[in-house]
Amino acid sequence: MNYNIAVIPGDGIGPEVINETLKVLDRVAEKYGHRFGYQKLLAGGSAIDSTGVPLPADTVSACRSSDAVLLGAVGGWKWDTLPGDKRPEAALLGLRKALGLFANIRPAMLFDELASACPLKPEITEGGLDIVIVRELTGGIYFGEKGTKETDMGHAAYDVELYSEKEVRRIAVTAFEMAMKRGRKVTSVDKANVLESSRLWRRVVAEVAEDYPQVILDNLYVDNAAMQLVRAPRQFDVIVTSNIFGDILSDEASQITGSIGMLPSASLAEGNFGMYEPVHGSAPDIAGQDKANPMATVLSAAMMLRYTLGLSKEADDVENAVRSVLREGCRTPDLLEENRTGDIRTIGTEEAGTMIAARI
Repeated sequence: MNYNIAVIPGDGIGPEVINETLKVLDRVAEKYGHRFGYQKLLAGGSAIDSTGVPLPADTVSACRSSDAVLLGAVGGWKWDTLPGDKRPEAALLGLRKALGLFANIRPAMLFDELASACPLKPEITEGGLDIVIVRELTGGIYFGEKGTKETDMGHAAYDVELYSEKEVRRIAVTAFEMAMKRGRKVTSVDKANVLESSRLWRRVVAEVAEDYPQVILDNLYVDNAAMQLVRAPRQFDVIVTSNIFGDILSDEASQITGSIGMLPSASLAEGNFGMYEPVHGSAPDIAGQDKANPMATVLSAAMMLRYTLGLSKEADDVENAVRSVLREGCRTPDLLEENRTGDIRTIGTEEAGTMIAARI
């Protein structure tokens, strides 16, 4: 089969982790007889430097005509002084909106080989962690009305949190469908004791739950959910929440799994189309030093194979190859522990990608 993949290397370590991921995908193509065509595109800081805008129209057009989008990372200190709508991160919001990517899927899995890197006590994580956070991605405070105004206390700024029933319903359906294939439990996170938008959220999620009697629905306020993630994370299966709450909770979940460098994500539209990217940022402090962990991006590509391209066996192969490298005691710098014991070997970005590809 032939597939057209829009590739956005981005900034910082983005090009490095993307290069290693394409190496892995090429090995998949070789083994299974596929052909992956890559169209490299500009977005983020690199686009600002080349075109003056964070998201060129040509990039959006090419992404729309592709089978899937694979993205590295955007942003960096170089562009921190630009206005909000001109910064590299505006490219992410623009892509999500333009491509209709309303559902962000962030798995948080604690690999057995990395259990000792988890900051939580062993008795809390005994038996492993396997959580999926389903975050609404194109609504809420990030896309609501914004502005500034004068008040009796001086100049003020505001950002509006707004959700429609349709937006809540479709993300809830995504979460319940995912739960049906997993542990059949959904935890909906909101702030319904304070926010009107959260009261609507809770009501609509409850309505969707009626269509899934096999799935247990729990509701948690976001502050309690944040606490429970570190107190008793094994209680969670699928967490569904709003844009801003999901942004925060998914980063918290990344830390209890040992390293943000291991966490992939998928941003899905209605149907099978999606954009796939690692959870970590552009890490400009280590860019170009062969220190970046490409595994989150490689695992994001595995999600692309599974969710958008329908290549489950190929996705399994990629995930097993990552586990194999970890099992052999190979660690990128972010996975090294201060007081490590045993036969552990440090590897760089390029060697990690080469090793993963060789084990497919």
